[in-house]
Amino acid sequence: MGGFECATHINPHGERLDMIAGTEHDKRALEDYRLLASQGMLVARDGLRWHLIDHGGQYDFSSFLPMLRAAREAGVQVIWDLCHYGWPKEIDLLQPEFVERFGKFAGAVARVVRNESDEVPFYAPVNEISFLCWAATRDLIYPHAEGKDEEIKRQLVRASIAACEAVWAVDRRARFVYPEPVIHVFTPKDQPELAAQTASYNEAQYDAWDMMAGRKSPELGGKEEYLDIIGVNYYHSNQWEHLSGRLRWEDEPRDPRWIPFHQLLNSVWERYRRPLLVAETSHFGVGRGRWIREIAAEVCIAVEKKGIPVEGICLYPVIDRYDWNDRNHWHNSGLWDFRITELGMERVLNVPYAEALREVSSSLAGRLLQRCEA
Repeated sequence: MGGFECATHINPHGERLDMIAGTEHDKRALEDYRLLASQGMLVARDGLRWHLIDHGGQYDFSSFLPMLRAAREAGVQVIWDLCHYGWPKEIDLLQPEFVERFGKFAGAVARVVRNESDEVPFYAPVNEISFLCWAATRDLIYPHAEGKDEEIKRQLVRASIAACEAVWAVDRRARFVYPEPVIHVFTPKDQPELAAQTASYNEAQYDAWDMMAGRKSPELGGKEEYLDIIGVNYYHSNQWEHLSGRLRWEDEPRDPRWIPFHQLLNSVWERYRRPLLVAETSHFGVGRGRWIREIAAEVCIAVEKKGIPVEGICLYPVIDRYDWNDRNHWHNSGLWDFRITELGMERVLNVPYAEALREVSSSLAGRLLQRCEA
C-alpha cells in the first residue's frame, strides 16, 4: 500500500498546511495512483481536505472529486482520511459543534462516494487520535490547548462515532480503519521509581481504540462494531526511554531492550482480535531499504508464526514530504523523491528503495500464498 501525506492542520507559525497541494498531488492524482500501480500497489491511503470542502455546512467537493475519479480510473482502492489533523478554522475543536459538523461532513462525503462508485468504501474517520490529542496540546498543532489532552481525546472519539453513524446511514457497507501509533516506553535503568508512570504511557496508546469499542469511557457511546479495522502506525522513533530519548534503531548492535515489531503487533492482536494493517511505516535517506526489509520480515513472523491477519503494509509517505514547520526541508522518505523542474514537481523513483520493495513484496506474496494453501 502507498500513503499520501495529507495533513491540513495549522502549524505553530499560524500557517494552514495543505500537504496534498504542497506536493502537487491534487494536480497529479491520476499520475500518482498510476505510479503506485506500476510498483504493484493497488491500495492507497489518502485524504479529504475538510477545510476546503465545508463552508459553514455547505459543501464544495471540487477538491475531492478529481482525486476520487482518478483513483477509480487507475484501479486503486483508497482508504479516505476524513480528518487528517485539520478542520475549518471557524469550528472550535472543544465545542459540541465540532462533533455535529464532522458527522454531517462525513455523511456528505459518503453520499458523494456512493454516487460515484458501487465499490465498498473505506474511511479513516480521524487519523491518529492519540497523537493528535498530544500534539494539539503542545506547540505543534492548533489549537495548542495545554493540559486538555484527555478532553480532546474524548472529543475526537465522539466525532469519530458521529462520523461512523452518518456514513452508515448512507451506506451500511462502509468499512472503517482506525490508524494509531504503536509505541513502547522503557523505564530508565537508573530510575525504577518511574515504572508506574512508564506503564501508564504504554497503556494510554490503546485509549482511542478502547473508547471506540466502548471498553473505556462507555459514556462516550463507543461499541465494538465501531472498531472495525485496526491501523498500526510504526516508525523508527516509536520506542524510547522515558525522559531520555528514543532507542536507536539504526545502531549495531541494537539496544537489547528493543522489542521486535511482530511482538508489538501481537500485543494489539491479542487485545482486539480485529483485522489489522500497518497503516504507516517508512524511514528516510539511505535507511529506507533496510527498514522495509525488516518490517516485511517482522510481518511474516506475525502472520506465519502468530496467525495475525495483517492485511497490508502502507509505505507512508509514498511520495516525499516536506517538514510541517519548514517548507524548505524535505524528509527524503518516499518511494519517489522530487526534482523541481519548469514543469513542476517531477516524481523520481528512489531505486534502492524500489528494489527493496520488489524484493520484500515477492517474498511476502510467496510465503503468504504458501500459508493460505497449507
